[in-house]
Amino acid sequence: MLKNVVFMGTPDFAVGTLKALIASEKYQVQAVFSQPDKPKGRSGALQMPPVKAVAAEAGIPVYQPVKIREPQWLELLKKLSPDVIVVVAFGQIIPQAILDLPEYGCINVHASLLPKYRGAAPIQWAVINGEKESGVTTMRMDAGLDTGDMILRKVVTLDKEETGGSLFDKLSETGAGLLLETLEALENGSARFEKQPVDSPTPYAAMLTKEDGQIDWSMCAQAIECRIRGLDPWPGAWTRFHGKLLKIWKAEVVGEAVEGRYQISEEQSQIEEEQPQAAAQNPDVFGTVCAVTKKALYVQTGDGILSILELQPEGKKRMSIDAFLRGYPVKTGENI
Repeated sequence: MLKNVVFMGTPDFAVGTLKALIASEKYQVQAVFSQPDKPKGRSGALQMPPVKAVAAEAGIPVYQPVKIREPQWLELLKKLSPDVIVVVAFGQIIPQAILDLPEYGCINVHASLLPKYRGAAPIQWAVINGEKESGVTTMRMDAGLDTGDMILRKVVTLDKEETGGSLFDKLSETGAGLLLETLEALENGSARFEKQPVDSPTPYAAMLTKEDGQIDWSMCAQAIECRIRGLDPWPGAWTRFHGKLLKIWKAEVVGEAVEGRYQISEEQSQIEEEQPQAAAQNPDVFGTVCAVTKKALYVQTGDGILSILELQPEGKKRMSIDAFLRGYPVKTGENI
């Protein structure tokens, strides 16, 4: 009988799955393992991980190993003798001795349709790369990085305006339900294990840094627009305007560069009426403002035009483009 569960997880993404296990009358969460508390903000005060906060509120013992591979943690897990260990974005490599310990193995909830997007940031990279769908995969973990045998998968369609944050919420909820389905299948013997190919069809989904947010205006407009959405809410896509940081939170592709000029869609044609001289623009000068009106700002990219819709000047709150233009004069030909 599958009843006793040890949960290993750290960030917000893992919270939904932990809450689902706690709410279930079928499973007993014996203990939670999470990353150590970390200092946050200018004060440097320690802040507990989201998973720890949920476990503490539920009265579940919490352990925060600096290194899960240290011998004392294996000994503790042997005493707990869990039927299964559930792992959701724990943040550490789990040694083979622990993987082999539970009768039903270590089951991971991964936020991609494996074998695609193995790695630490599959959600953001799916949006950045313009994927039409993503999803969640449960797998029986092995010594590789997200290479274990797949058990269940569930597809989630991405909206046109999907951001890293909105997809995060969708997949977190999906993962919680899929984990319960997986445990049921493991217990009743209906689970089927599908081996993954050695190679992933997509690059490793590496952890993002603040530097990854810098916009490369030489990229095509569509790629930049996807990147803006994928990096929302963190680290945010940014550029520099008049020497200061400027975050871009929302944009729209409005046309493609053609022979030294640009073409825009019918719904954006009012720019020609308001400022027709802006149409003559060299598409090779990417990162420059090719048109600006009282309510619109258009930037030349390496291929196409990007209309900036929502942005955030350094030290200010997020604002719409018309609010920005009322306080920050922008001229055609300026770099952004």
